[in-house]
Amino acid sequence: MCGRFVQSASADDYARYFGADAVQTEGLKANYNVAPTDPVYAVAEHKDKRLVGTFRWGLVPHWSKDRKSAARFINARSETLVEKPAFRDAFKSHRCLIPADGFYEWTRRGDLKIPHFIHIGSHAPMALAGVWASWKDPATDEWLRTCSIITTQPNEFMLPIHDRMPALLPEATWDAWLDRDNNDVEQLRGFLVPPPETLLETYEVSTEVNSVRNNRPELLLPA
Repeated sequence: MCGRFVQSASADDYARYFGADAVQTEGLKANYNVAPTDPVYAVAEHKDKRLVGTFRWGLVPHWSKDRKSAARFINARSETLVEKPAFRDAFKSHRCLIPADGFYEWTRRGDLKIPHFIHIGSHAPMALAGVWASWKDPATDEWLRTCSIITTQPNEFMLPIHDRMPALLPEATWDAWLDRDNNDVEQLRGFLVPPPETLLETYEVSTEVNSVRNNRPELLLPA
């Protein structure tokens, strides 16, 4: 799974990197310990334009009666996207890219949970495959945009750390992934594979990451 990640750049920086046509957000503070239900940037298509906007992490399907599902739907398994009611509709036409400077996973050392920071070796932003949904709160008529990160089987690099990992999309797939008219399920599912083992690097970081209350650049320093 993917339960924490890092978004430290500005919306404009991510827009330039992902070739977005516009930014539709007032901006978020750098977040070095993104946790479920936090606001995050995501790249999505709207009216044939690629936009950077703000979403809540944790999908609330459009048919939900309330927003309680958000904390449960932070991840979507690539193997069951088409079948799961929570993600099926979003996968058809509401796909997105979720920028990340890297993500955290944990291993055990005795009674301790040891966090590891996983990032691209070149320190380029990751393009995490995601799905999104719009949900209208029946009590307030407020619209809420939410998203979920798609996970896949680990590659040999990740396997010693965790049995799942986010699906990372290379630039060559972005156009097809974001195209809301693209209904080629086999092509889209074919993108959701582990990245090359040589793409990623990792190191241990402070156990301060274990608490969502801690959020500062020093969390990324090697332990």
